Amino acid sequence: MKIVIMEPLSISEEYVRQQFAGITARGHELVCYDKKTVDKSEQIERAKDADILVIANTPLSGEVIEACQKLKYLAVAFTGVDHVDLEACRRKGIAVSNAAGYSTNGVAELVFGLCIALYRYIPECDKRCHELGTKDGLQGRELYGKTFGVVGTGAIGQKVAMIAKAFGCKVIAYNRSKKPELEAMGISFVELPELMKEADIVSIHVPSNAETKRFISSELIGLMKKTAILINTARGPVVDNDALAEALKEGRIAGAGIDVFDMEPPIPSDYALLGAPNTILTPHVAFATDEAMEIRAQITADNVKHWLCGDQINKV
Repeated sequence: MKIVIMEPLSISEEYVRQQFAGITARGHELVCYDKKTVDKSEQIERAKDADILVIANTPLSGEVIEACQKLKYLAVAFTGVDHVDLEACRRKGIAVSNAAGYSTNGVAELVFGLCIALYRYIPECDKRCHELGTKDGLQGRELYGKTFGVVGTGAIGQKVAMIAKAFGCKVIAYNRSKKPELEAMGISFVELPELMKEADIVSIHVPSNAETKRFISSELIGLMKKTAILINTARGPVVDNDALAEALKEGRIAGAGIDVFDMEPPIPSDYALLGAPNTILTPHVAFATDEAMEIRAQITADNVKHWLCGDQINKV
């Protein structure tokens, strides 16, 4: 079969080919492209003869999927799949797997990077030193003893909850179902409005789908403490970002750390959060670590191997 990796996986092609070596040794062809493209005609040209297609976070439309007459399996080297027309895949009987779990540590660590940067005014401190200034007005806050709210306790949410406990936070969580292993650690599950009211830090970890669009609504943001901060390293559309920007500008909450937006960066110059005070924005980098890129190449190759053996894993 012909396997096409339609975009670079942010790690050397040599490393990727090493992960697929057992597959190519059995006679399967592997084609790797070293440049990303969002041009549909170019995507079709790359993928039209593929039996197996590998993408990361490049949008894959129904138009492209429909044009790939030989395509039988799509391996998404990413956790989220909201950038893929899954309905088109279902219509054509194309099996889909993702690479869930590859970036759990990286995303969880950035959550606390953003928290500490906001609490300790790290960007302002750096600027002050470069301007030959002093610490005046930069007295920060500690994570220890704060109430840390985790919205969504999948793998990343669970990791965040565990790290928050290690920092000495009281951790509360919201999820559709309670997790006994977290309750055993002293983590309490509460309803979402209660979490938004009680938490000093709210960290979002829910997927993006029709049910979670603007899940963190203007009304829920309005419940937050004036001293609270919101962290979103999940998906941009799950938060009403216009309402969040308004709350920040009006001083109704203390700050926000945002890695994801309503679109992939670059974000437009009039995007509301760009003008929000006490806000740290990062361009969707939470998943992007050297270690995570190695792991996702391994998971993706393993997904392909299992599918070829008739044993699909990480089904979407």
